[in-house]
Amino acid sequence: MMPANQNPEKHSLYAEGRVSDATINNWVDNYCPLWSRPFLRLSRVDRPIGTWLLLIPCWWGLLIAILYSNGSLLSFDTFWIAFVCLVGSVLMRGAGCTWNDITDKDLDAQVARSRSRPLASGLVSLRASVMWLIFQLILSGMLLFTLSWFAIGVGIFSLLLVVIYPFAKRFTWWPQIFLGLAFNWGILLSWGAYVDSLNLIPVFLYFSGICWTLFYDTIYAHQDKQDDVMVGIKSTALRLGEQTKSWLYLFLFGVVIFNLLSLWQVFLKIDGFLACIICCLGTFAMGSHLFFQIQKLDIHNPENCLILFRSNRDTGIIFIIALCIAVLIKGGSLF
Repeated sequence: MMPANQNPEKHSLYAEGRVSDATINNWVDNYCPLWSRPFLRLSRVDRPIGTWLLLIPCWWGLLIAILYSNGSLLSFDTFWIAFVCLVGSVLMRGAGCTWNDITDKDLDAQVARSRSRPLASGLVSLRASVMWLIFQLILSGMLLFTLSWFAIGVGIFSLLLVVIYPFAKRFTWWPQIFLGLAFNWGILLSWGAYVDSLNLIPVFLYFSGICWTLFYDTIYAHQDKQDDVMVGIKSTALRLGEQTKSWLYLFLFGVVIFNLLSLWQVFLKIDGFLACIICCLGTFAMGSHLFFQIQKLDIHNPENCLILFRSNRDTGIIFIIALCIAVLIKGGSLF
């Protein structure tokens, strides 16, 4: 085991400061200026799956708002909100990861998978990390303030969840609930930015997203369960143990049921039988994708867990495609 204060250049794992669980040949390691790489790694830019999992619920919320409002896919409002969601997801995921690494600096140094992170390994100082966090939050705030006042209020409230999440694993076996609350907040934000109010439609979709996060992050947590025991932190992987698959079926059920409840509220208020069928098919296709993940899961194989975790990008995109098709069918026009 490499001590946290050892020079990274003296260990092959830390050659050029690369992080152990980053994807091979990622664009940060290959193309970004050397001075920027530690900060981009601190924000997990070299591991984009987390950004996808933050962005996808935002686009769910936007698309279902367009469907509900009989809006268009290529209007300026749609484009701008989608753009804010995209860039905001990169920035806020980066800020969240930076905050997580600041709060977990000592813990990360004791865990095999995380001790190569820039702050834990000493590549970036605590002061520099705090400044980087503030910079990302300022940029995120500038984007947020281009939206409606209602959306701004919703967005500001999400900061509370971001602050709390890193501490959740210290006091509960269910920190994934707090991650789900934070990662799916974009559903409420993007819906609010488009509709300028909230109702049961985004709320049900938000609950569906939370169940989805419980699903994929429980799989992810099985990678670290031995290290988690060693350093004394909690997770659903440790709480559920060998019963994990049974609970994953329950989370899958929650994803599908809350999704269907959201769609039910939409189609109670608008006409569009074919669009409804397309959305329901998208929901069941997403559920099928989750079902096959459970079938393939080996909770004692960290590589298997990581592959399945990353496949959840495709799970979320399935529903995005269904919503896009439904909007086109319902509205009959891109514009």
